[in-house]
Amino acid sequence: MKRTKLLLVLFFTASLFLSAPQSIKAQFQTEPSLFRDIEPDSLMARIAKLPSIYDVKRLESKHFKDKYVLTIEQPVSHKDPSLGKFRQRVFVMHAGLDRPTVLVTEGYGASYAVNPNYREEISRLFNTNIIFVEHRYFLESTPENRDWKHLTAENSAYDLHNVTMIFKEVYKKKWIATGISKGGQTALIYRAFFPSDVHITVPYVAPLCRGAEDGRHEPFIANFAGTPDQRERILNFQREVLKRRVSLQPLFDAFCSEKRYEFNLPLDEIYDYSVLEFSFAFWQWGSNPEEIPSADADDKTVFEYWMKISSPDYFVKESATTPFFVQAAKELGYYGYDTKPFEGLLKVRNTKGYLSKIFLPQNQKFKFSKRLSKKLEKFVATTDSHMIFIYGEFDPWSAVMISEPNSPNVVVVTDPQGSHRARISTLPEESQKRVISLLERWLLE
Repeated sequence: MKRTKLLLVLFFTASLFLSAPQSIKAQFQTEPSLFRDIEPDSLMARIAKLPSIYDVKRLESKHFKDKYVLTIEQPVSHKDPSLGKFRQRVFVMHAGLDRPTVLVTEGYGASYAVNPNYREEISRLFNTNIIFVEHRYFLESTPENRDWKHLTAENSAYDLHNVTMIFKEVYKKKWIATGISKGGQTALIYRAFFPSDVHITVPYVAPLCRGAEDGRHEPFIANFAGTPDQRERILNFQREVLKRRVSLQPLFDAFCSEKRYEFNLPLDEIYDYSVLEFSFAFWQWGSNPEEIPSADADDKTVFEYWMKISSPDYFVKESATTPFFVQAAKELGYYGYDTKPFEGLLKVRNTKGYLSKIFLPQNQKFKFSKRLSKKLEKFVATTDSHMIFIYGEFDPWSAVMISEPNSPNVVVVTDPQGSHRARISTLPEESQKRVISLLERWLLE
């Protein structure tokens, strides 16, 4: 859910090709068109004439016949359209009018979709069109008057509903909503608010938190992720960094100065938070415990590895991810830190409320509402919608995965020892076949 520079790696990992069974290739990739497809210029003109569409531009793609970027005019508040409108960035990747359509429910900015090599995993498997939606309040989809009260899960669901209804005028086959991390959470939110808009939903590594500091991540890291020996090795490294504060703090300060990082807290406290964050970041991104430096490693080796795993860039004030932290504080939730293993070594006295202290815009405070988490939990428990949730076993976000569903149509698949990079392509062969078979069957129904 965090670290913009790693999110880019994460997103491109999602586009890795997974060889599909021949039945899928035959049915979805080599089947003759059911309709005569329209010419490129005609398609562009047709899209431009859709309601609320502006600024359609052609983009280069190595995977699609046609690729466009455009904006869709959306109400800032769907409950009160009189409050004004904003333009939301959307990408269209065209495989064919007879193809299914994947709706990518991005939870952050969408700049990486510009890349000519981009293709989402399910789209690659089933040769689908893609409608890719940048989340409101991120990058080019930010209202001029950035009033945080309109940055809500409900508004984001209505954004997606509008996009889907508009493009169903062109793409009339089955739709699959999918997203990664916060994007997977957004796909779940969209399905909960509009259960009938799409036929299938595939959220990857999607958390469902119950509080601004949920409380389930810390024991997961302490007792479940990895082996006992690996967890102890991580703790020992964190303690070593804290014990070496006298020699490492100057390196840390110089590093932050060189990078021109600015924080809402003093550097010695950011030092502590970067150490506390280490174990979460380590397991989230699937790092190798064998690479952790030993206690007798020199300062340079220890420092460089610490920065590799848990750089302080995560804690900089008012960044491109600020809208996410606002959402986390309001209704999406987040995690806390366990300081007990580091008693006597920290400068920070208490990490409670750190989300507000470090990440939120100046002078902004939000009261967390459990309304959304309760709605989503009830939806998962009662829905019969076709949904596949994919998680990584050791990913700390799996501490807050959805509860065991009651319907056979709601499926949870876990990548053994997997991280936040868990995808269909990373699953064991048997699990891959199960997921692909389900998707194939649902698309043919």
